Amino acid sequence: MSKEVYKSGFVSIIGRPNVGKSTFLNKVVGQKIAIMSDKPQTTRNKVQGVYSENQAQIVFIDTPGIHKPKHKLGDFMMKVAQNTLKEVDIILFMINAEEGYGRGDEFIIEKLQGTSTPVFLVINKIDQIHPDQLLPLIEKYNNLYSFKEIIPISALEGNNVPTLVDQIKAYLPEGPQYYPIDQVTDHPERFIVTELIREKALHLTREEIPHSIAVVMDSMEKREGNTVYVGATIIVERDSQKGIIIGKQGSMLKEIGKRARTDIEALLGSKVYLELWVKVQKDWRNKMSQLRDFGFRDDEY
Repeated sequence: MSKEVYKSGFVSIIGRPNVGKSTFLNKVVGQKIAIMSDKPQTTRNKVQGVYSENQAQIVFIDTPGIHKPKHKLGDFMMKVAQNTLKEVDIILFMINAEEGYGRGDEFIIEKLQGTSTPVFLVINKIDQIHPDQLLPLIEKYNNLYSFKEIIPISALEGNNVPTLVDQIKAYLPEGPQYYPIDQVTDHPERFIVTELIREKALHLTREEIPHSIAVVMDSMEKREGNTVYVGATIIVERDSQKGIIIGKQGSMLKEIGKRARTDIEALLGSKVYLELWVKVQKDWRNKMSQLRDFGFRDDEY
């Protein structure tokens, strides 16, 4: 009796901002490792999520939404997204069924033309459209690129996600188990904690402020009674933004902390004491030294 083959590989998730890449990643790995918001360009670094079963391991790479950069941080994000295409076994090009075809998709398809890597078209948010709208959408994209597979899903509801995973496994090469079977991400807990704080700030603020926020971990340590003490600083670009993040009598900062603490406790499985500060670093998104300090290292890509 022949031994079953173990398959493994790397799969990049690309697409315009806000198509549901992080929602899909969290659904597949069964845990929140990528933050989500309705603000474009929420994901800034590449986030690796690991799906494991007895005969396969898929390392998904969630990338920043592909867009036209307006600052050095944007340049970094685009470099991350584009370089990932060279490193993977399969590319998932995710689109938002509700929004349909857009100029950003044209730019992405242009980038895909030179690749020999299998590309799947993943049509997300099918729960948001009438079934009759699906076929014209498939035909539109099919005329633009020769996709290996076209799979409609709802990442939020989980519709057709197992089918997509099965199709990915069919294309994966034989390979080793890269991570322990119970590991769901390659990022340290400190990174995910700062991302959870940033997510709550994104949810509670509007206009330019979400794009101007970075979060830096100052300290994280376990003390008496299994409590984890976390100290972090929210970075903004202007004094006026600092005032908004702090809020009247500290109300906004307290709300960010309260919401973040709930998610951090779920992540760490411990009681958390969270202390937040706010600091202004003018025009930090255009300063390479500060980008590096905040973890955006262009030399890694």
